[in-house]
Amino acid sequence: MVQLFKLLFVLSFLFSFLVAKENYKDEEIKKLIGRTIILGFDSFSLNTQLKNDIKKYNLGGVILFSKNYKTNEIKNIQNPTQLKALTSSIQKYSDYKIFISIDQEGGKVQRLNKNNGFTSYPTAKVIAKKSKDEIRTIYSNLAGELKEYGFNLNFAPVVDLNINKANYVINKLERSYSKDSKEVVDIAQIFIEEQKKNDIYSVLKHFPGHGSSKADSHKGFVDISNTWSKKELTPYKELIAKKKADFIMTAHVFNKHLDKDYPGTLSHNINTKLLRKKLNFKGIIVSDDLQMKAIANHYTLKQTLELAINSGVNILVFGNQLGNTKLETIVNTTYELIKEKKVPLSKIIESNRLINNLFLPNPV
Repeated sequence: MVQLFKLLFVLSFLFSFLVAKENYKDEEIKKLIGRTIILGFDSFSLNTQLKNDIKKYNLGGVILFSKNYKTNEIKNIQNPTQLKALTSSIQKYSDYKIFISIDQEGGKVQRLNKNNGFTSYPTAKVIAKKSKDEIRTIYSNLAGELKEYGFNLNFAPVVDLNINKANYVINKLERSYSKDSKEVVDIAQIFIEEQKKNDIYSVLKHFPGHGSSKADSHKGFVDISNTWSKKELTPYKELIAKKKADFIMTAHVFNKHLDKDYPGTLSHNINTKLLRKKLNFKGIIVSDDLQMKAIANHYTLKQTLELAINSGVNILVFGNQLGNTKLETIVNTTYELIKEKKVPLSKIIESNRLINNLFLPNPV
């Protein structure tokens, strides 16, 4: 009976939290919005702009890169000593738990590598040829290194099936473990488990599947309508069922059979109806970089924010590799959408609940 009363109290609190929109001050709403953003920045240290974003807007997280995509100059990561100082200062400056994230898959996609003083890890294709014990050792080392240098979120593993041999962004870069879903699930699960042991959250990507694509969403529109198949959902289904999926990243791919109007990241049909309801995903949906040309060339910032949030995306990523978008602009634009009743505040509140739950000993 006591447990029942506790449950009713929590439900009552959450209900009042969700409906009492008029009780929020403008700056509180903007902080709720800020908590749902992961942002890239150009600096080797905690600079004034980043401090302002954390204190004024409760910036949800940062994503670090080794090099600037456009200039190839060093962006955030010079060496181990500098990196540890950077991540430590960001986490200490924030009075809440902030996401410090990275793309550390191995192979072509690893921001920490031998060139900047860290360990280089094999591609997914190479990993798949090793024994399970070897794989676990490799991913244990990778996760341990991430933890040592202050990361708590890794945009990995890739669970795309290696279906299209002409696919540059997945197959040619050797980012997929296999075309066989069981093999993908088995290896991804090891990666996830080793990261969890080191307090690193894993992000499965790229939903609903990028392995059959012919083009690269970094560079423009990607249509998978005639190449995608339902089997590409299998790794997500199985890892969700095994309770191994805390985060899932959306793909900027268009599939007219799933949504006749919008690419995955902006699709309510894909993110809410398919991922949330049909596959029963309870975790956090995070966007791929919203500055990729598959999105940025076709939608304004305001359209992107409205569609992504309403589609069910909880965390929006702006890597500031392909663009230069300030947090203030993102927050104020989202705030306008809320005031115009184009985005429900309840969406932002729910995303904050999911984020905060990650850091609670007993989630509600």
